[in-house]
Amino acid sequence: MRELSVIGLEPGGSHVVCADPDTGERFRIPADDKLRAASRGDIARFGQIEIEAESQMRPREIQARIRGGATIEQVAEEAGVSAKRIERFAHPVLLERARAAELAQGGHPVRENGPTVQTLAEIVSMAFRARGHDLDDADWDAWRDEEGHWVAQLQWQAGRTRNAAHWRFQPDSHGGTIAALDSAATDLIDPDFGRPLRSLAPLALSPAVDAEVEVEEAVEPPAEPEPEPIPDLATETEPKQAPQQQGGKDKRGKPHLPSWDDVLLGVRSSGRG
Repeated sequence: MRELSVIGLEPGGSHVVCADPDTGERFRIPADDKLRAASRGDIARFGQIEIEAESQMRPREIQARIRGGATIEQVAEEAGVSAKRIERFAHPVLLERARAAELAQGGHPVRENGPTVQTLAEIVSMAFRARGHDLDDADWDAWRDEEGHWVAQLQWQAGRTRNAAHWRFQPDSHGGTIAALDSAATDLIDPDFGRPLRSLAPLALSPAVDAEVEVEEAVEPPAEPEPEPIPDLATETEPKQAPQQQGGKDKRGKPHLPSWDDVLLGVRSSGRG
């Protein structure tokens, strides 16, 4: 690499004129912001100018994309530059996102009766234990949505499935509030997260079991009273006589027996009623 010496400016100051001390060959360099940043040793400004020159995405736009949840690789591909050139602008924003995710874990989920006493991290930790998951294996993240609200994300692996839950985080002096944005987030902060899942499908019972259930649930009709037996006239015992009729005898001195007419018609055989 040859070393050049600055020998002056072109008329109008648009370029710096340099020369090779050994050969006297002259060169000119544009006197632009990039040269000024380089002469001051302002590396950050120099890198920013490089990105602006090489892509259509300005550093502020890069940071906005990172703050909105994009990765360094995604932004680098959009900007048409290497990921290394994006990192210097993404780093402070990534720290901001990590801090927001940490604060969101200390927020209080809002239920029908108001914010919970327990934090989001405490409730989710209990839900994970109840379902056999390890919260230490999950990943927290946060970013700002289009409306400027912080969105907290929790990702975890369950078998071959990558799951994600999202909440809206509103910071305040009491730790902030948390509102579920999807069904996974709602399930994790459900106060009944430990209960077994309820199936809406009917139980498929075998015919034998069905029969047993039907027998057990069937209500037996009340027993009808048995009809009173019809008296057999041939074996009917002698009816009791009224007190004034007891002790009567016939002409032969034998006890008087009522005739069949007396029994059936309630009259005496002699015709007297």
